[in-house]
Amino acid sequence: MRESSTSEHISGSDSVAGEGEAHDSAAVESAVEPDINYDEQFYPARPKALRPVARRRQFFAAKPSFEFDGRNAAYVEWLRNQAMLGDANVLARQLSGQASMWQNSYAHPNPRAAVERAPVWFTAYPLSFITRPGQSFLSALGDPEMWDAFREIGIRGLHTGPVKLAGGISGWSQTPSVDGHFDRISMAIDPVFGTEDEFRRMCQVAADHGGTVIDDIVPGHTGKGADFRLAEMNFRDYPGIYHMIDIPEEDWHLLPDVPEGEDSVNLSPDSEQALQRAGYIIGRLQRVIFYEPGVKETNWSATRPVIDTAGKTRRWVYLHYFKAGQPSINWLDPTFAGMRLVVGDALHSLVDLGTGALRLDANGFLGVEKSAEEQPGWSEGHPLSEAANQLIGSMIRKVGGFSFQELNLTIDDIKMTSESGPDLSYDFITRPAYHYALVTADTELLRLTLRLSMEIGVDQASLVHALQNHDELTYELMHFAAGHKDEVFELNGTELTGAQLAEQVQQTLRERLTGENAPYNAVFTTNGIACTTVSFIMAALGVQDPEAMTPEVEAQVLDVHMLLAMYNALQPGVFALSGWDLAGITALDRESVEELTVQGDTRWINRGAHDIMGTSPDAEASSSGMPRARSLYGSLPQQLQNPASFARRLQRILAVREENGIATGALLDVPDVSHRGLLVMVTRLGSGALQVTALNFSGQDIAGSIQSSHLPPGANVQDLFTGTAVGQVDDLHSFFLELPAYQGTALLLTEEGDRP
Repeated sequence: MRESSTSEHISGSDSVAGEGEAHDSAAVESAVEPDINYDEQFYPARPKALRPVARRRQFFAAKPSFEFDGRNAAYVEWLRNQAMLGDANVLARQLSGQASMWQNSYAHPNPRAAVERAPVWFTAYPLSFITRPGQSFLSALGDPEMWDAFREIGIRGLHTGPVKLAGGISGWSQTPSVDGHFDRISMAIDPVFGTEDEFRRMCQVAADHGGTVIDDIVPGHTGKGADFRLAEMNFRDYPGIYHMIDIPEEDWHLLPDVPEGEDSVNLSPDSEQALQRAGYIIGRLQRVIFYEPGVKETNWSATRPVIDTAGKTRRWVYLHYFKAGQPSINWLDPTFAGMRLVVGDALHSLVDLGTGALRLDANGFLGVEKSAEEQPGWSEGHPLSEAANQLIGSMIRKVGGFSFQELNLTIDDIKMTSESGPDLSYDFITRPAYHYALVTADTELLRLTLRLSMEIGVDQASLVHALQNHDELTYELMHFAAGHKDEVFELNGTELTGAQLAEQVQQTLRERLTGENAPYNAVFTTNGIACTTVSFIMAALGVQDPEAMTPEVEAQVLDVHMLLAMYNALQPGVFALSGWDLAGITALDRESVEELTVQGDTRWINRGAHDIMGTSPDAEASSSGMPRARSLYGSLPQQLQNPASFARRLQRILAVREENGIATGALLDVPDVSHRGLLVMVTRLGSGALQVTALNFSGQDIAGSIQSSHLPPGANVQDLFTGTAVGQVDDLHSFFLELPAYQGTALLLTEEGDRP
């Protein structure tokens, strides 16, 4: 599969501002002023919005025959002219001292403003998006017909996924991404996905349809691009971007040999410990993400010998929380080079490309510190991460955008981050719990997580409640497995420590969703299950052979999919879904992506290519080479002609959500229930009215009482989907409700004098 283009000439300018040299003014182009807008008409004293531009001049270097290292001045210059740090410096100098940088409040997150701006998101994934023949991914995302369909359904936000150049540089060539383009090496758009002009047009088409484009930045790491190669050469302040330690030659015996053809090697636990004892590194951290024996056993790797610009041969040990090709950024280096790089990347997306929001990827690993002897280094929940997140979130708000984080943290850490960092957080709190509820037909864990979230003080409206994204079905349950592993909780009448509870849930999901029960899904390291929403539902329903599904079973899969959509949409916060959801995509056969999964990354089976607009019915793969997956629901144009389709049923759910302001409400109560498969959420709407969401996670019809102390006796209960009266709240603060298997509803409570 082709993840990124290999190019001999990569965009950049021939100077780097902030490195002690004058900036070439030709690299800064003047922006075209837009037509006069409302603010300019009524507030003429306001400064016009700036659109600084990144360096985008082609630099062609002659290719000398000698080594690719610091002795080769042409090679060093070639790297400098495509480094992200250089682009960041150029952008920063255009924005400094401008009055427009002071027009927005930025100190505190504003989740409801973000939700009002984009309450429902479509999450795209560039590598899996099938387009018209010859059409780029970004051009397809800027298709007015797709946005017409989105507006009709109720989708107002588009998360593009990472589309900038990613991977690494080896010699004069670019190497492919090792993690789905989350190993960024440039601010330039990867030509595989389109052009900057197509990106800007996409943003304009979205705005014309009342939508917002959400881009990605990666504050935690880069790929092994120009910035990392310059850091290896000890060039100026580039080593300050990373957690890199220069190991003197007399101690190279502590480092493992780098295999032929590789540029680094992961440290074994013994090497890690030896370097720690020698005082070079802080040693092991709290966990090893993507742990794989013989591939990644620690969070540290050693480079090959590299000759720097002064002619000295160096070897470095560098930190990478994720894969070896994703060196971690150092947020507290005296040069602050890493901070400048990340902030510059964010500003480029917001003020140059024209996006309205940013996802912060891997933003919980921005601080690392030595702990007591024999204890793992402090790397999660570190105050430096909180400070860095506040800085990033504030800068984004300062230029009029909003941000969200997608990182699996404890509920306590999500609450802490929400006070000063990104405006929104991904709902890893209840995501594994609602999957567990469906698998077990029991909502007890889901009710527990919702209540814990309320008790700790997390605002549900500050969360992004999602169906599938590009990752696995995560079941790490960090709150229980790590932050509160020794605390006692009750589940199914049994007292369990947090660690025991997490293991019980994980083991249940593994048994029910993979192996002989569901051979089409797969375990993904220690993080969760690689599956699509549809293949997860199939496993929960006991489907062993996807090819043998009857129309009746497919209809039941659709019903359950709508139930999960209701759970995520009929509560405060953002609702997000993907093309895999809209088209009803099943998991890929493992053999079709064998090259991608060979090192244990089974997530590629849940990233099958899909054609949501039906523009290329004969395409067998996306333009990036991802194999086409089976679609149960068909394209959006097909679905919008069928009132019983996923898209049309989703449209009704989103209309109820929008009409009643559920997205910006406040969750009041998650009461006990009369049936284990029932979930009830009581929300106070902005209007002051009470709204109740009731969902049946079981395969049995349910009839029973809905009871909560928040329900006022005498209030009338109305079904928001049908408009019919359901009943009246009695003196016990309850009312009677019937729900068929795998169905749900939204109810509105009105008292005398209230208008429904």
